[in-house]
Amino acid sequence: MKSRLLSWAVIVLCSLGLAACTETTTNTNSNTNTARVAATPTPKATPKYSEEQAREERARAKENKETIGQSLDDAWVHSKIVAKLIGDTKTPERKINVDVVNGEVTLRGDVDTAEAKAEAERVAKDTDGVKKVINQLKVVASTTKPSNANKSSKSKTTYE
Repeated sequence: MKSRLLSWAVIVLCSLGLAACTETTTNTNSNTNTARVAATPTPKATPKYSEEQAREERARAKENKETIGQSLDDAWVHSKIVAKLIGDTKTPERKINVDVVNGEVTLRGDVDTAEAKAEAERVAKDTDGVKKVINQLKVVASTTKPSNANKSSKSKTTYE
């Protein structure tokens, strides 16, 4: 699952990288009699995001107990934010749940530092299509646990 998610993140990041590329050329013509034409910015290509990709993103989000609205834009925003968080060394990979409904992003989960909390919020706010960010992340100091701590933390045994 992690490798599939990482593969997806790489694809999304590559798509964003390609979309951001613009061709720049310089005119080395030294003829002073020619009129200079101002360079016009080329519009960025908007990556096409299909309904099938949105369905897949909603399924992945559901597996992670995340919520995505029904619009194509919400699924696309979710993909971009998750990919950015995975690629950011300051944020914990999948400890942060990202909910996106009507362009409003809610960040939930536990992070180790206030810096990670602030960085996750910045990443979300800097994502195109985000109207509002609600940061519900909790800073929880990490403690060193024995290697078998995961086994005992998964089972919820109650003694009476």
